[in-house]
Amino acid sequence: MQEFLIFRLYGSMASWGDIAVGEFRPTFDHPSKSAVMGLIAAAMGIRRDEEERQRELAAGYLMAIKIDGPGILLRDYHTAQVPPAGKGKMKYHFLTRKDELAVPKDELNTILSSRDYRCDAVYTICLWGRTASPPYPIATIKLHLDNPAFVLYLGRKSCPLSLPVHAQIARAETLAEALKSVQFPDHPFISRLTSRNNFRVFWEGNEQSGFEEEHTIVRRDDPSSRRRWQFADREEHYAMITISQGG
Repeated sequence: MQEFLIFRLYGSMASWGDIAVGEFRPTFDHPSKSAVMGLIAAAMGIRRDEEERQRELAAGYLMAIKIDGPGILLRDYHTAQVPPAGKGKMKYHFLTRKDELAVPKDELNTILSSRDYRCDAVYTICLWGRTASPPYPIATIKLHLDNPAFVLYLGRKSCPLSLPVHAQIARAETLAEALKSVQFPDHPFISRLTSRNNFRVFWEGNEQSGFEEEHTIVRRDDPSSRRRWQFADREEHYAMITISQGG
């Protein structure tokens, strides 16, 4: 029997970064591994500059995502003021956004970008240890998700959670059994967003998944260095499944 940690993510807005070039910042239609592991790290009080703990957390667990409600796409035309970066020995270093905006107003530049968000999307996240002895027990992660050390958000700090994650632990032979066994206390508006029987599922690893894989995609969202903001490729398997509204 495998122990799975299952929780739900819902917010009025979310952004799951895809590969970005130039001024356009797209979003995937479901969470990246870096976003989910960053959320868990925040819940556990692991800071971004704790490189080794961040790497250990991301490498220690496998992840699956069920898209309960895909939401709708929103594109925002975004402007931001930024200070000059400088060059060489005159290169500037700013510790906070307040420091960036403290330079003389006539030195500030304006950058333009388009940023994509998913609105009213609902996801079920499933996490389990890559080995029999993961860095943290599943029960410990559940405890911190229910009582997070830092504010949890959905890809961007401007996208906070709108509901508790309702973390649960399931013991099952397969990932499919674990996902089918979980029940969440749905609010009426969440029920309207998830009122369907067919769901898309994405998962890592293919041992005892319980799903019939339809295809595999590669995403560059496996965090290898938070300090240098570097990501590695990761295989993600896909299937369409049917779960009746009764469970």
